[in-house]
Amino acid sequence: MLRVKGLLHYGLQVPSLDAGANFYDAFGLETAERGNSVVIRCDGREQDQTVLMEGPVKRLHHVAFAVETDSLPEWQRHIEGMGLKLLDAPAEVPGGLWLRDHEGNLINLRDEGIASWREFGTTDAQDANVGDRVRRVDHARWLNADAKPRPQRLGHMLIFSSDLVASEAFYTRTLGLRLSDRIPGIATFLNSGPGDHHVFGFVPAAHPGLHHSSWMVSDIDQIAMGAQNMSAAGYSKGWGLGRHTLGSNLFHYIQDPWGSWIEYSGDMDRITEDWKPNDWDCPAAVWSPEMPADFITNQEEKPA
Repeated sequence: MLRVKGLLHYGLQVPSLDAGANFYDAFGLETAERGNSVVIRCDGREQDQTVLMEGPVKRLHHVAFAVETDSLPEWQRHIEGMGLKLLDAPAEVPGGLWLRDHEGNLINLRDEGIASWREFGTTDAQDANVGDRVRRVDHARWLNADAKPRPQRLGHMLIFSSDLVASEAFYTRTLGLRLSDRIPGIATFLNSGPGDHHVFGFVPAAHPGLHHSSWMVSDIDQIAMGAQNMSAAGYSKGWGLGRHTLGSNLFHYIQDPWGSWIEYSGDMDRITEDWKPNDWDCPAAVWSPEMPADFITNQEEKPA
């Protein structure tokens, strides 16, 4: 069965490219103009992670997944064999195959490699002293614990769906994503094979939209400093610090200027092909402050 290799980037239509660039720059990412778009990358990683395009309202524009090199003809046969229509590429993001899912979300399949990400430095998480596992000696960690966060990579994203069961069926059958875990009726998490517990998933709403994107950082200091720096930059509404249940990652979320969320994340569960998914009856976090009342509220306008 064909399976996408992983998440490449997402496209977001926003009312102001300047506001978008300022937000992602404050978060610790690199921004650059490319034609009529703003491209977001992680420091030290040669891969687009977000593409911002200007439009009248904020809206999820597309989600891009990587596929094996030279496999696009096979993917085309697969997609057309499922009765799905291939579309022309938008001018802002040429290349690959384009289609819409069952709710109208635009999907891009690209036969390009997933770029290597910047390794964490010697003063990052691998130097943590935990119990009798001593890795840091004669070095005062606090002296560099206040470094500005530098996300290593886009880890995952969740989108809103009006039917979690139908969304899971579409993305597992069409793209080969696999179920990781779910809280029935609340959240569904999917993986692309060995690696992070999830790279994609869904939470419920009346119509599609971006819920959040999640960016991996080295340790809890980067998460806490990120929250502090974003608040100082004027982006004070958030949720964290906490540890999630499904995926187990540490987190802090910040609300973007248009009502979606962006997450500093670390210490995510890693899985293999042997992983067995489960249905769970559990909250979103093992521990955290109280979740904001509008955390799972789709503030994107319903498409016409």
